[in-house]
Amino acid sequence: MMNLLEEAIIYATVLHQGVRRKNSDIPYILHPLEVAQILSTMTDDQEIIAAGVLHDVVEDTDGTLSEVKARFGDRVARLVASETENKYPEEDEGSTWKKRKEESLLVLKNSSDAGVKMLWLADKLSNLRSISRDYSERGEDLWSSFHQSDPDMHRWYYRTVAEYIEYALNKTGAYKEFIQHINFVWPETFDTAKTRFRKYREVSVDGCRQIGYGAKGTVYQYDDETIIKVYNENNTYTDVEREIELSRKAFIIGLPMAISFGIVSVGNRYGAMFELLDSMTISQLIARDASRVPYYAEIMANLAHQIHDTEMDMEKDDFPNAVNWFMERTEAGLRLEDSSLADRVQELLRALPPTRHLTHGDYHTGNVFIHNGEPLLVDMDRLAYGHPIIDLAGMYLFYVAFGETNPRIVEDFMGFPYKTALRFFQRFMAKYLNTSDKNRIREVTDKAALLAYVRQIGRIRLKGETSPEKSAEKSALVEKIRDLIGRVDSLMI
Repeated sequence: MMNLLEEAIIYATVLHQGVRRKNSDIPYILHPLEVAQILSTMTDDQEIIAAGVLHDVVEDTDGTLSEVKARFGDRVARLVASETENKYPEEDEGSTWKKRKEESLLVLKNSSDAGVKMLWLADKLSNLRSISRDYSERGEDLWSSFHQSDPDMHRWYYRTVAEYIEYALNKTGAYKEFIQHINFVWPETFDTAKTRFRKYREVSVDGCRQIGYGAKGTVYQYDDETIIKVYNENNTYTDVEREIELSRKAFIIGLPMAISFGIVSVGNRYGAMFELLDSMTISQLIARDASRVPYYAEIMANLAHQIHDTEMDMEKDDFPNAVNWFMERTEAGLRLEDSSLADRVQELLRALPPTRHLTHGDYHTGNVFIHNGEPLLVDMDRLAYGHPIIDLAGMYLFYVAFGETNPRIVEDFMGFPYKTALRFFQRFMAKYLNTSDKNRIREVTDKAALLAYVRQIGRIRLKGETSPEKSAEKSALVEKIRDLIGRVDSLMI
């Protein structure tokens, strides 16, 4: 009796019969067999390896997902589906190339299934082996034989795949070979250190107290002297490297930072370890005693000014541009809902004058610890050049906008009631603007709200959420932006 893998090989061979690899006389079946062989270097799970053999039967043959499911089971079918692009048969393949890749990359990014990541790595490594071989013989003429003839677009695609699977698979030989081929075809795309064996200190957070969490990870008190930020699976290893580098730069220029001890391995994830002596976040302190909201609002306002008053040399320091980040979020979110509103928001963003001042990018009470009575910043991966309105928009998002949809979102995120969050935000704005003038506070709050709602739509789009509830939420956000855009003539504060 045949086992699962043997049956998969026979089934795929029949369906791919007579088909050749692109630009060659090589039988196509050798590609899925190579994918299966690469997978066998990473796992002995027969369903994952069988999915490697079958990964192209739905996309490139008459095979169907329902038939794969009936023959090989639900899990194999799900793995094959993760590698199956929507072909858009009524449209030209070249014109849909980027759209198809973006859609499939979203599936990879949002998957927590290690089998999906392995399958993607094995398939793309097999493809890159062919590209590297052909590139050695043909050079840049190679790209004319693809539906997408721009080599930079292929670089973007393979680089993004590498970043999305890096956390789970960067210790494997297959991943290191993948990086080697990327750097061969597109030199210096990645640090060559990624192609070599590198062992990190392995730690466990089992039993450690959780003291904060955010969009990118969870923070634990590791011992009396250190904390560890454990990154989520949908972040890349590059995020960890980048945050530690930005943290070091922030420390050098004098911002109150916890000192980084570098990268550690936490199970199959990576973390950033920081020195932080017996400290608590301001969120925890507010949750413990809400009567001190005015005191902590003043600390947060003063720290925000310290960040926003910091000037850097733009020619020497490679911090990103926060306005550009918002422009991209507007393009990828609001643009798809209402193009005219997106035009107006981007017009307001472009009108902001160039600046050398810093923004934190993820500024809230969960990212500020109090140590010996003084605030210390963490979570520096979005540190950038920008305008204060960028951070104020983030504050509005975290303390107000999320709660308008569902108060529990703020309560779960901050650890204290939504009413307390609203009171904190009002106190913070008054302290930051150094005024009790309600009209002045409302004027700046409207500007922050406008960008917060734009950012909120971008978050929904980025996560690929398409439920009726999320569609209704996006429509409501568009209406809020439309109302605010009539009152906001500038983003300067």
